Formats: sequence, C-alpha cells, structure tokens
Amino acid sequence: MTLFTILGIILLILLSGIRIAQEYQRSIVFRLGRFQAVKGPGIYWLIPFIERQQKVDIRTKTVDLEQQETITKDSVTIKVNAVLWFKITNPEDAIIKVADYNKAVYQFSVTALRNIIGQHSLDEVLREREQINGTLQRIVDSTTEPWGIKIEMVEMKDVEIPEAMQRAMAREAEAIREKRARIVKAEAELEASIKLTQGAKEMEKSPIALELRRMQMLSEIGIDNNTTTIVLVPSDFTTAAKSFTELVAKKKVEE
Repeated sequence: MTLFTILGIILLILLSGIRIAQEYQRSIVFRLGRFQAVKGPGIYWLIPFIERQQKVDIRTKTVDLEQQETITKDSVTIKVNAVLWFKITNPEDAIIKVADYNKAVYQFSVTALRNIIGQHSLDEVLREREQINGTLQRIVDSTTEPWGIKIEMVEMKDVEIPEAMQRAMAREAEAIREKRARIVKAEAELEASIKLTQGAKEMEKSPIALELRRMQMLSEIGIDNNTTTIVLVPSDFTTAAKSFTELVAKKKVEE
C-alpha cells in the first residue's frame, strides 16, 4: 500500500465526518455515548466512528388530539377533540430527558384534556372555551418545559353532545325565547296603558276633544268594515254645533 493510498483513505475518513443541518434543524452530538454539543445550522464536522448525532426539528408542530369521550362535572358524557401546537426550545433536553417527546406531549395532552373537562360543567365547556384552552395550555406547558418543549397554543375543535341533551337544550332555548317575548309584550302593553291614561286625562279637560275622538273612531270603523253605523250624538255637542253654525251665518249676513 503506497503513501498516496494511505493518505486517500485518511482523507475519505475525515470527509465522512462532514455533516450539514438545515436552518430549522439542530444536531445533538454524542461522543462515546456522552453528550458533547448542539450543532447547526450549516456545516459541521463529527469525529468519525467516535461521535454520532441525532437531529431534531425546531419548527412549530401541530398535533391533532383524537376525540376523547369524557364526563363533565354535571355527569354529562361528551366527546371532545382538540389541536395542540408546540415547538422545541431546548434540543438537548428534548432528546436526553424524554424518550419520545412527540408521544410524551400527545399522551399528556390527552390526559390533561380529559381531566380539565371533568372539572367543568357542560355549560362552562360550551361558553368558556377560551378560558379552558388557556388553562389546558398552562398545565401542559408546565409539564413539558423541563423537556425543552414550549406549548404555544391549544384549541378545542368540536364538542359532541348526546342527542337527548341536544333536544333538552333546544327546549330550554325555546322556553327562554318565549319568556323574552312575553316580557317584551308585557312591557309594550304597560307603556301603551300609560300613554292611554295620559291621553284620557287630556281629553277629560275638553269634552269637545273627547267627542271629536269618538267621531274619528267611528269613521275608522266605517272604513275597515262595510257596515252601517248608527251614532247617538250628545245634545251638548249638537247644541254647540248649532250655535257655531248660527254664528257663522250671522257673520255672513253682516258682511
């Protein structure tokens, strides 16, 4: 074996240690089984046969938590699913402190989701989703932080309610709407009665105004219904009308 052959073999061995990590990747380097460093992104070199690496993706990952059947605080069985977003902030801890960080995050998130639903009633689950999402995020994040993982966001997607409960909720909503309609109608009648009382008091001060209102009402009845109406006019009203007519005639004569 010549010197050039030996040098060529050594060069190939040295070149075999060259590695490249993408911008979104980090490489955890172990030397003879012990953690050495976190390298990347870009090009770096490993000692052949002595050092090995394990790459991790530090981009935000999306985890779809499968539908979970759980019981609420008021003993209603519902099905809930959610979506979780997380990213690796410390690649060393994510590899060394937990065997499979993807599986660990998923399993703990599912367990936490079931537990937190069990601490709330059905109405709270439906009304306070944002608050439950925030609580769930804090619980999972506090557990995954030692693993070098940051939980960025948790969102419940769907809440499936049993059909019997849906019918009961529909009846409740209908009763609430009917109650609201009756209250509005009662308030309208009260306001109308107040206005009618005020109008009656004003008409009480002027009998002529009362008679004119009566005549107007009769004319409205005649328009709406094709009937013959017999009207009894009070003598005071006819006397006043006669006096008014005579006064007008007298003025015309004088002119």
